[in-house]
Amino acid sequence: MIAYAITDPSTLSFDTLSSDLQRIKAKGATMILYRDKGAEDYDERAVAFVSAAREAGFERILLHNRPELALALGAQGVHLSSDRMDLLSKIGRMPLLSVVSTHHLSEALKAQESGASIVTLSPLYASPGKGTPLGEKRFEEIVRQLSIPVIALGGILGGQEIDQAMALGAAGFASIRYFSR
Repeated sequence: MIAYAITDPSTLSFDTLSSDLQRIKAKGATMILYRDKGAEDYDERAVAFVSAAREAGFERILLHNRPELALALGAQGVHLSSDRMDLLSKIGRMPLLSVVSTHHLSEALKAQESGASIVTLSPLYASPGKGTPLGEKRFEEIVRQLSIPVIALGGILGGQEIDQAMALGAAGFASIRYFSR
């Protein structure tokens, strides 16, 4: 099972980077993304993040929307926003894992057809600011139509949601809040 930690400025501080990464690792994360959509110094912070994440024992470290930087820093992959799927053709020529954020069937199919390794599908459950949840039935219907791994995202706060996502066919789960506690 993939346990994908998505970082956010509210859950990861560069003042406490090592201890934050240790907390996330202790919660069982098998894959981690450095995501900070507003950071003007993202590239510099990514250098520190990748190094610290390696020291914390993460084997799958991803950067957000920056395939060249991920490759240069030795990260294992890149997570693309749904509006950045155009980068998949470039990533396909790189030895990088590609994860794409998707929110409905057509996006997920487009990501799959464009060469994504994995998609996140969200929101499965209610999540602040993420719109109407897909719900379990719709989520499961979409998962069945895809041939690449699907990671459940949105409203996953504990074991009950994780177990249910797995029962719906997810290859794993992703969360910000689950790993922040």
